[in-house]
Amino acid sequence: MGRRGGKRFQRGRGGGRGGQRPERADYQEVPKHNELYEKYYNDLGIVSPEERSEFWAALKRELPNSFRFTGSKGHAIPVKQRLKDYYIPEITSIEHEGRAVEPPAPLPWYPDELGWQMTTPKNVVRRFAPFSSFQKFLVSETSVGNISRQEAVSMIPPLLMDVRPGMTVLDLCAAPGSKSAQLVEMVHGGEEARTRKVLREIKKEDGREISPDGDEIKLEIKAEERNGDWSDDGRTTGLLIANDIDYKRAHMLIHQMKRLNSPNLIVTNHDATTYPSIKLRADPTPDGAIPKGKYLKFDRILADVPCSGDGTCRKNVNVWRDWNPGNAIGLFPTQVRVLFRAMQMLKAGGRVVYSTCSMNPIENEAVVAAVIARCGGLDKVELVDCSSLLPQLKRNPGLTSWKVMDKQGRMWTSWQEVEDAKTANGDEGFSKIAEEMFPQSDEVTIAQKLPLERCIRVYGHQQDTGSFFITVLQKKTELRTRQNGEAKSTEEPIPKLESKSSIMAVVEEIEAKPNGSNAIEHIDALDHIAPPHMSDGDDDDPSATARQNKENVLVFPESRQKHELGDIADAEMATKRPRFREDDDGPAPRGAEDRQVHYPPPPGAELDLTRHISRPEANPTTSDPVTNPFASHLKRRNNNQTIEEPFKYLDPNHADLDTIFAFYNIHPRFPRDRFMVRNASGNPAKTIYYTSELGRTILTENEGKGMKFVHCGVKMFVKQAVQKEGTCEWRIQTDGLPILEAWVGEERVVRLRSRTTLKHLLVEMFPKVGGTGWQELGEIGERVRDMDMGCCVLRVEPSEGEDGFSERMVLPLWRSLSSLNLMLPKEDRKAMLLRLYNEDIPLMDHSKDRHKVRDGSPIKDEEKPLIIGDDEMPAAVGGGASIDDEVVEPVEADENGVKVEEPAAEEGDVALGIKDDEDMDIETGFEMAKGPADA
Repeated sequence: MGRRGGKRFQRGRGGGRGGQRPERADYQEVPKHNELYEKYYNDLGIVSPEERSEFWAALKRELPNSFRFTGSKGHAIPVKQRLKDYYIPEITSIEHEGRAVEPPAPLPWYPDELGWQMTTPKNVVRRFAPFSSFQKFLVSETSVGNISRQEAVSMIPPLLMDVRPGMTVLDLCAAPGSKSAQLVEMVHGGEEARTRKVLREIKKEDGREISPDGDEIKLEIKAEERNGDWSDDGRTTGLLIANDIDYKRAHMLIHQMKRLNSPNLIVTNHDATTYPSIKLRADPTPDGAIPKGKYLKFDRILADVPCSGDGTCRKNVNVWRDWNPGNAIGLFPTQVRVLFRAMQMLKAGGRVVYSTCSMNPIENEAVVAAVIARCGGLDKVELVDCSSLLPQLKRNPGLTSWKVMDKQGRMWTSWQEVEDAKTANGDEGFSKIAEEMFPQSDEVTIAQKLPLERCIRVYGHQQDTGSFFITVLQKKTELRTRQNGEAKSTEEPIPKLESKSSIMAVVEEIEAKPNGSNAIEHIDALDHIAPPHMSDGDDDDPSATARQNKENVLVFPESRQKHELGDIADAEMATKRPRFREDDDGPAPRGAEDRQVHYPPPPGAELDLTRHISRPEANPTTSDPVTNPFASHLKRRNNNQTIEEPFKYLDPNHADLDTIFAFYNIHPRFPRDRFMVRNASGNPAKTIYYTSELGRTILTENEGKGMKFVHCGVKMFVKQAVQKEGTCEWRIQTDGLPILEAWVGEERVVRLRSRTTLKHLLVEMFPKVGGTGWQELGEIGERVRDMDMGCCVLRVEPSEGEDGFSERMVLPLWRSLSSLNLMLPKEDRKAMLLRLYNEDIPLMDHSKDRHKVRDGSPIKDEEKPLIIGDDEMPAAVGGGASIDDEVVEPVEADENGVKVEEPAAEEGDVALGIKDDEDMDIETGFEMAKGPADA
């Protein structure tokens, strides 16, 4: 949701104002009273007098827990079904104080019952044993990414975006990533069903066997046949770009979304108010002329902007203590610029969803109205009526009239009142109040009247949630926009400098202006005389000056109106975020709060950020621990500026790709031109990533051009030490397995249909295959006994009977010289045991029983070393690492007493334990319930 900003609510979000998280206080102990807060919203009348007491009572109650089942529909629904079939009946059997305990329930407005809410008080949860079992299920599934803790109202904006197959989507202020996760799921909607249908036809032609589809996949195939994205063999061609201005939070975003394993995700690190245009490959020109620049336009954009967060008072108790009207006033310029930039980057016909977790109309309806006006009015932008969407969601319409409260608590109904007060009493207390913060005048015509009632307001008392604001804007046509530096038609035209155009001419003009002695006012005068100007976004001007000024504010003289409007909109504007001083007692110099700045930095500094740093290649087979797990593709300059290693794509005929495709007999229709590495040399060292086609185009076309890419691609192959000649040293990584598995030849496929056999593999790590050990492995025993060493694909297929499965699963398997192992981290094993078998049992690691060398002397058990690849990326900086690479077991002896290194007992994340914006522990997600003995 929108993040809190301002002097006291700083949380390091989209506005980039950093700050430490305040100490957590017990919600029940904090006094819930703030005179200005309550006075303002009572005076605004945002709810009817009949609802007012219920409204405030709800805001003073603690917020219920809510969560969402994540991943594709075929993956999420079985997890949800386990909750409904087993845990809900257990909870409904509980009675407390003579009444049945209310169990978790699906949110009635969330599609497919994938969003849930639990209103049971904590004292009840901690008292009864069935809740302990339920909480263990939640914690387990959250740790592996099947459940995401997310506030209910935070789930609404993505549902109103109408994301369809093949669309390009931008989340401008994305961290910590809960909404981005929803969006990437939508981008991949129906993909599994489409690819299964395509593969069924391909394998039928080739005479290959294909696993049967699960029930959910069969239903999805029917739906996708009507309107699916089939252009890339069923793979989604859409893309999500998730952006955050804070570098550390951008890595937290990667951690949050990692389990979705999307090759169609790019994470960037830019200021949303000046987000740069993304260059695409230019269309060829028939006459050999220089091709015209081409830039990415988005179908959908989410602008979940930094906000005061006063709608989150049910979970953020500091709102009650710290709220003041200056927070919203100070954030207004940033919010306008973020939304305006979103409208610029949108395709004609595309939609922007603007949202905040604030109830303040200055941050909501006023921002929407200001941006529509700057875009050219209702002829250019439509405020979409969403009343028919999510019909079971209780909501209020947007406000069409409101008042503005200044820092002294005075209420103003119009800009004219403020002007009159300034004339009578001076500027003190009014420096940040702007005309655009007020509602439209009653004098506007019916055609000019904005239908702000189409905005959506959700309040806490309506369905026991937090408060939220959402609106949907649709761009009708490309924009002819007026920027801050451009004069309105009713104002004095911008004066032009005389032909002498020297520096002294500018100085003379400034000194002639009666602007006072403040330095910022002199700069204002300069902007008035010579407003910043830049060329269209499609100009490929190689000059340093043009690159430096590329994002300065546009001015459009009449003579330039013949340019294509779409090209004009691609030119970036750049404005400075409002600066919030710690000492806010005195007024800032006029204009200091939202001065325009020259952006970006000089070209030399910008280009230096993307320079390649040469370093020796690491030994790809070493198993020694790495002393600094972050010293991979993250480099730091002397000024502490982090420099990402580049994204380098492999030649489709690279020798390593030839080896991989031959060993796994990957079908030739699987694309070979989308594999990349993260190092300056461009050679595979430890990890090979896979991206979408559009992702490849964006990364290659924008390399070295100032774009700050933090993440793209899914780990597809990881280099593994092998002991047998002819064995492929590249194993399929868990992240990339769902993308690749159906294209792998039968030579490296193991099929499993028995629940008993899968349980054996989940509980026992490194079960023996040599000798007679294979006989203990059920129906897969003979198959794995006769299989060569290396990575293979375990396909768990649907089958009838009590010992069968209703849905298919795919898991990575490693066949070593003498044993077998599922390449799953322990938390994944435990989650599957709990979900599939309702058992929470200890795991057995057989490798520890066989750490013997030929002379029979035991090898000392040592802590498992982490092998960090040359390409590895930390999921968060400063809070811990997410290292998803192999954990190599201590040496094992085969039947002949020869030392054998086992691969990857686990592939998993090191839990961060960082709290996200929903005040939830990422490591667990939910508070563990205590049993009766602990109550």
